[in-house]
Amino acid sequence: FDLAAATWDEEPRHVERAATLFRAIDAEVGLTAEMDVLDFGCGTGLLTLQLASETGRVVAVDRSQEMLDVLRGKAEACRADNVSTRAIDLDAGDTLDGAYDLVVSTMTLHHIAAPLTLLAQFARVLKPGGNLCVADLDSEDGSFHGENPTVFHNGFDRAALRELMSQAGFGEIRDRTAGEIVKAVAGGGERTFTVFLMTGRRAP
Repeated sequence: FDLAAATWDEEPRHVERAATLFRAIDAEVGLTAEMDVLDFGCGTGLLTLQLASETGRVVAVDRSQEMLDVLRGKAEACRADNVSTRAIDLDAGDTLDGAYDLVVSTMTLHHIAAPLTLLAQFARVLKPGGNLCVADLDSEDGSFHGENPTVFHNGFDRAALRELMSQAGFGEIRDRTAGEIVKAVAGGGERTFTVFLMTGRRAP
């Protein structure tokens, strides 16, 4: 991701996906100017900056320092002074902190070896009654990423992920198909992959 940071925003499907997921998140939770938001796995901030335009404060977290540097430059350019960034490496033992009304994580969970551990951290930093929005791929055969050592899950079975969210302390769990990604795959041709948005609420 450090290597991809400089040109990440040049890929139209990345931009389109962020816009689609922003609309889906807003439709599910109703973004307001009073919300403090954590965007986990923010990348270059394609979603972060849209969230910042409708909420009070966004803390953008990623493992890639290069991605965060791109986001900081964009935030400064558009004077989004309600955005702050933080580099987090879960493998190095880093943990999340703060208190948020909304935690968002899009297309990141499949890069996490132990999703339940991360979901429990999300629950811990959410304020009572706060919402979690997770977007990721539906289960697929590995064609989306091909050989990629940073990928631990070839998408997710929604029922299995709902159970993990329940174990982590979330209720009112629901999911919807939020969009599709058409992507070239190994061997030639293109395939369509579906992306879901799953939401849950921390107990008041």
